[in-house]
Amino acid sequence: MVKVIKHLLWPMVALLGPVPNWAQGQAAKPRVIVTSDGEIDDECSMVRFLLYSNEWDVEGIITSSSQYHWQGHRWAGDNWVDPYLDAYGEVYPSLLGHDKGYPSPEYLKSVKFLGNVAAEGEMDSVSPGSRHIVKVLLDESDNRPVWLQAWGGTNTIARALKTIEEEYPSKMGQVAKKIRFFFIWEQDPTYQTYIRPVWGKYNILTIICDQFWAMAYQWDKIMPESKIGYFKNEWMKSNILEDHGALCSLYKAYKGDDDNEGWSAGSPKQKGSFRSEGDSPAFIHAIPTGLRSLESPSYGGWGGRYTKVRENTWLDPVPEADYVYPEGRWYTKTAWGRNYMRKTYPENQDLMHEYFKPITRWADALQNDFAARADWCVKAFQDANHPPVVKLDTPLDITAKPGVEIKLNASGSFDPDGDELFFKWWQYKEADTYKGSIEMTRDSGKETAFVVPVDVRQGETIHVVCEVTDSGAPALTRYQRVIVHIK
Repeated sequence: MVKVIKHLLWPMVALLGPVPNWAQGQAAKPRVIVTSDGEIDDECSMVRFLLYSNEWDVEGIITSSSQYHWQGHRWAGDNWVDPYLDAYGEVYPSLLGHDKGYPSPEYLKSVKFLGNVAAEGEMDSVSPGSRHIVKVLLDESDNRPVWLQAWGGTNTIARALKTIEEEYPSKMGQVAKKIRFFFIWEQDPTYQTYIRPVWGKYNILTIICDQFWAMAYQWDKIMPESKIGYFKNEWMKSNILEDHGALCSLYKAYKGDDDNEGWSAGSPKQKGSFRSEGDSPAFIHAIPTGLRSLESPSYGGWGGRYTKVRENTWLDPVPEADYVYPEGRWYTKTAWGRNYMRKTYPENQDLMHEYFKPITRWADALQNDFAARADWCVKAFQDANHPPVVKLDTPLDITAKPGVEIKLNASGSFDPDGDELFFKWWQYKEADTYKGSIEMTRDSGKETAFVVPVDVRQGETIHVVCEVTDSGAPALTRYQRVIVHIK
């Protein structure tokens, strides 16, 4: 049957060309503004970010500072992002052949600004970058949420919010409803000294990530053995670094033992290996994979899974029953994962793997997807691979009572390239509020079923994931998550 579908589907795909987001049943694109301190791993993240820029409405790329980088101190330059945008422009025509939703290079350059970069945490001066954030947040013609990402410090974001407080105080509540924060640590004090005290009353959703360390400089110690090959030099060279166009050629792989940004004691890394993309979870969280991660930080997805700690602040789940989260900053001196790698590793590695699992569990799918995007830079649509489209014939939210049988069917799924599809069904226990297990009739194939356990309580949820991988090269994976709500 799969072969028949393939032969029927391919002429249609070849005729129509790339499958746009709307044809895949995607909701409106998330809106994102990036602030970055230009660290070398930010530069690596920028390559991946631009390859996925068709998935979002990119409303700003702003250079900011951090506790590690500012003008005159390990500074990449005010215009460090320009070569990446120029290289994106070179591969843009090829990318358009795969998705017409890629933004033009001219547009991306028009939303590139310099933020607050004079010093760590400087937020006294109004910068072009902070003014641009103000403009986006005050624009009442579009009230969709805006994900403000801090790959470095939060100071440029803080300056923008300070301007709104000073010049448009009556708009603060309205603006706050639009904001979503995703911070890679708190890389300066401005979230604690300004944003939280002044804007905390608006209960803005805030994710502060430490799990990113799984993709940062010590990935070679954290990644499970089954995934680590996707980060080593041979994989990186053949899939990203060589013969993949101007943008991927700028990707700054590990340079060797003398590489100060990428070195860790006892590292088995080789020259040409993955170096670090510590900031990538901030935007990976917003890639529409079907895992519904934008609906709640607790759901989990390629960008990690988070737990509500206070107010509307979500941090990394720590696998210690008696762990007490710090009241203040979640950053290099306090975050559990960084402290473990600094003080405890290599002891208790089971605990380490549990902590970083919300990101590492997806590493192979994530890297294969990256490799496919790199191919899009140099290959025509018919010569590259594209992710499958997962469709279920049931609602994605189901209300049920204990003892009821739930039947799930993904027969409507298809592959844009006509590839064979492989199905896997599994219970995402970490995302459940129900603490038990379900027994599915089968864990592969297009259909499955299970009976809602009799011990489940009203108000609890069970998360079931349909994972679909194609037979293309590289093999690509997408999902649909079904949430069963117990009444």
